[in-house]
Amino acid sequence: MKNKIIVAIDGYSSCGKSTVAKALAKYAGYTYVDTGAMYRAVALYCMEHSIDVEAGADWNNVLPHVEIRFSLMPDGTQHTMLNGEDVEARIRTLEVGNMASRVSPIKEVRAFLVAQQQAMGIQKGIVMDGRDIGTVVFPKAELKLFMTASPEVRAQRRYDELRGKGETPVFAEVLADVNDRDYRDTHRDESPLRQADDAVVIDNSSLTPTEQMEKICRIFDDRIHR
Repeated sequence: MKNKIIVAIDGYSSCGKSTVAKALAKYAGYTYVDTGAMYRAVALYCMEHSIDVEAGADWNNVLPHVEIRFSLMPDGTQHTMLNGEDVEARIRTLEVGNMASRVSPIKEVRAFLVAQQQAMGIQKGIVMDGRDIGTVVFPKAELKLFMTASPEVRAQRRYDELRGKGETPVFAEVLADVNDRDYRDTHRDESPLRQADDAVVIDNSSLTPTEQMEKICRIFDDRIHR
């Protein structure tokens, strides 16, 4: 039996990290952990409980009331559960995404979620995506991928996704949001987004989904046979 490994996938917003991570987990027979959904769930909790994250919330009292887990649906998809409630659709809005990028730099929030993420990887055999998986959560992961694409390509993907959900976004606003999130992610004090020295870069600006997955699966197969 092949030794199980930890696969850490980092990268910019709207690079398809979650889609790739889910597909690779299925290919490998591993467990997929969506860390972005965890930060989005905290953001949603703050929004729905009127917690002013930028005014210095009392996180020691807030976070114990946040329980996040993942539940496998009958159709095979994985949904995020917040305090026992399915919030998968609600955490995927642009507003929650914006709030998540404001919540994620907060030291107490990161410590709370990183501890949970590290516990999930004790037995290995997981694929985890986020912003600091290969640099902070699992710096010794056996395979690290760093995904990127041009801001314009990523904004178009996000724009199409929102339209597909029935929303009416303005492309210029979506592009501005992508650039703003990039700046916040790379300049925050706590665990800024950066490429790990030993990460394999996947620029999917001009790759089809099939080409991308074939490339990543080859990299994975090579790594587990080392």
